[in-house]
Amino acid sequence: MMDAHSDRQPSTAMHATPSTPPVSRLARIAQARHLVMQESSSLAAGLVEPWIAQSWQRCLSRGLRPQDPVSFEAVSTSVMRQASEANHTLMQAARPVLKQLGGALADTRYFAILTNHNGVVIDTDGPIDRSDRRASLITRVGVDLSENSVGTTAIGAALRELQPVWLHRGEHFYQDTSVYSCAGAPLFGHDGRCVGMLDLTGVEAAERPELRHLATHAARRIENALLLLRPHRLLLRLNWPGMPLGDDADGLLTLDADGRVCAANRAARQLLPTLNTQGMELHGRDLFALPWEMLFDAARKGGAIEIPLWSGLRLQAQTSLANRGQHATPGPAPQGVSTASMRPLREVETDLIRKAVEEARGNVALAARNLGISRATVYRKLGQHG
Repeated sequence: MMDAHSDRQPSTAMHATPSTPPVSRLARIAQARHLVMQESSSLAAGLVEPWIAQSWQRCLSRGLRPQDPVSFEAVSTSVMRQASEANHTLMQAARPVLKQLGGALADTRYFAILTNHNGVVIDTDGPIDRSDRRASLITRVGVDLSENSVGTTAIGAALRELQPVWLHRGEHFYQDTSVYSCAGAPLFGHDGRCVGMLDLTGVEAAERPELRHLATHAARRIENALLLLRPHRLLLRLNWPGMPLGDDADGLLTLDADGRVCAANRAARQLLPTLNTQGMELHGRDLFALPWEMLFDAARKGGAIEIPLWSGLRLQAQTSLANRGQHATPGPAPQGVSTASMRPLREVETDLIRKAVEEARGNVALAARNLGISRATVYRKLGQHG
């Protein structure tokens, strides 16, 4: 049965006067459902999130009714195998995170569900009560939990809205699914496209809206692990100067041995909007206002560097090399890097110029041409540093 605390008002609750008893969360949901089902959705504003009412309306427009029975499609062995095989890499990246979530959720009656980009279950973990049919039905690999199949859920909402969501009880469309409370967060791949979603669900459990925060951070970890599984030669951990480096909030960008962009996570795409250009192969030179070889040189020397952008802004970066032709192994992020440990950009520039001159056997003109700068710049930079 529902926990006695599940009707506590969240921060968005209507304020009650001393003479008026507070309206419970479930009562507001019921009121919103009544209004939307009566085609008065505009009056439901403030009772539920707009995207929930919109999802209800989509279900109604398809001729569905809340009292209709939900038929979770039977899952065949071949469907289960196809779902697992097609999403092997995503499952590999997510498995350690799911295991940790299972431990964190042990005493809450919530469990974790991983789906592909169509809302089909590909993995689960956590304290799933297999004797409860309501739990076992939705945790079968291969079952379709999209909006088209089971109406309004956190899974369908996260995949449509492409943002973290929380749904409690009657915010699901069907009466049969109103026993669930769910947090959901979409998962994005190396190219910025949605590849699946992470769901945390409880059956007749107390409302825990803070699980949306947990799902969001767990999704970020899965995305980073998925990115690191792709072949690359150089990994850059990016952030603004003064911000710590070394955790899951870093912008991650990978390059191949020729400086071409291989993959980027969502944080990197926010730091470097050029990465969001669709249908265009990008190179390190398109992103950074310095010779891209300097990034590899910095990785060989270790430590963090400042990187100028074409916009005039600067980022700090921790660079590291992967074994040539090998996948990087996802693991714990390096310890935080302070700005104080960062090598000044001018030192890295000078090292690269000096190295280029040495490789050109003292031919300054050749070194300058290889670096894409003028001879005067080579003389000036080397002269400034002896």
